[in-house]
Amino acid sequence: MPLKEQIQDDMKAAMRARDKQRLGTIRLILAAIKQREVDERIELNDAQTFAVLEKMLKQRRESLTQYQSAGREDLAAQESFEIEIIQTYLPTPLSEADLDALIASAMSATGAQSVRDMGKVMALIKDQAQGRADIALVSARVKARFGG
Repeated sequence: MPLKEQIQDDMKAAMRARDKQRLGTIRLILAAIKQREVDERIELNDAQTFAVLEKMLKQRRESLTQYQSAGREDLAAQESFEIEIIQTYLPTPLSEADLDALIASAMSATGAQSVRDMGKVMALIKDQAQGRADIALVSARVKARFGG
């Protein structure tokens, strides 16, 4: 079942269960997906849907840190809940060992020698780690591998 259909089914289940908080988050997800479909005039596939979910997850994490630093625990709790819901639709994250192996194989496949080759390495990794790792953290690890 495509991811978008699964999310829509979960919305119907949340409506039946009268779970307002979960329903609200799922509606936010579907609205973001629909917005991208309308903007680009396409039907999103699972990979594109993962990209939308990752963007939402990144926004929520940034908001969470800002709310926590401002002492707004009520808003931080809402963001935490939304993060949990969004993460249920993403594939299982890569472990540290799997991520290191992926970086090593990408570096050897591209023949990367220095930081200048980082773009090639990241292009290869991005496809394989889509939805399973924070690309910004992966980028930092790759840069550290080059000694930068």
